[in-house]
Amino acid sequence: MTLNQPAGHLEPDESLIDAVIRETKEETAWTFHPQSLVGIYRWIHPRKGETYIRYCFSGTVTDHDPNQALDDDIYQALWLSFDEIRRRQADLRSTLVTDCFQDYIDGHRYPLDILRN
Repeated sequence: MTLNQPAGHLEPDESLIDAVIRETKEETAWTFHPQSLVGIYRWIHPRKGETYIRYCFSGTVTDHDPNQALDDDIYQALWLSFDEIRRRQADLRSTLVTDCFQDYIDGHRYPLDILRN
């Protein structure tokens, strides 16, 4: 099992905020309300050499739909503590998972209006 936060790609003409709301809904069945940007991260896949850029957001969730099918490659949505995530390092998609959590715990918050379309 691989653990990750909701992630994905932008659809044509979609804003970054709309994308994070959509991806979270598709991968967790929860409606996400972003409130701040935690950070922007660059990661290079060690085997493929591909570069990934991650935008990490914090916010709240509402309106869970337990009957909604999740994306095909998502087995289940989990709520884990940071300690649980750190204990499962071998299961993480990348080190970005813990980097994002640590920055959130350290209080990193940037206003959403820093992002421009």
